[in-house]
Amino acid sequence: MDLHKLIHERIRDVPDYPKPGVLFKDITPLLADHVAFAGVVDAIVNHHGRGTIDKIVGIEARGFILAAPVAYHFGAGFVPVRKKGKLPSRTYEETYDLEYGTETIEVHADAFGPGERVLIVDDVLATGGTARAAAELVSRAGAQVVGVSVLLELSFLRGRERLGDVDVHALVTV
Repeated sequence: MDLHKLIHERIRDVPDYPKPGVLFKDITPLLADHVAFAGVVDAIVNHHGRGTIDKIVGIEARGFILAAPVAYHFGAGFVPVRKKGKLPSRTYEETYDLEYGTETIEVHADAFGPGERVLIVDDVLATGGTARAAAELVSRAGAQVVGVSVLLELSFLRGRERLGDVDVHALVTV
């Protein structure tokens, strides 16, 4: 199986969504294909090596879908990073710019133990704002970001540059 080809075939471009001028990358066809979905999860886990990660962060909402099975395969905890106002306990929050507006995300203040090794998983790395904000939240909570893994990197938006020296792993780069 050529995972790179399979990913390309299973991601649908949706023009002008959620607003004019944005080309949305729809991963639902990939998620519906057992072989492609399992291949993506396995590739992320294999890249980082089992036993090297304490917690997996999934970024709302599509990041949850990828991060939860990755956490399971690592034997690691899953920590959701959510939009502001969605978590019920004390949180840290971070506001950032994205390609079509601004957003604020939060994580529970007690989500991580001191020095825990954390992998951030999301579907797409675009401008890097969401991943950078998630990394800031992890650091503020006392843990260490060991990397960011994404299904798809939109390299023309240069999001990787906003992440500094954080290890970025993308299964497909366009």
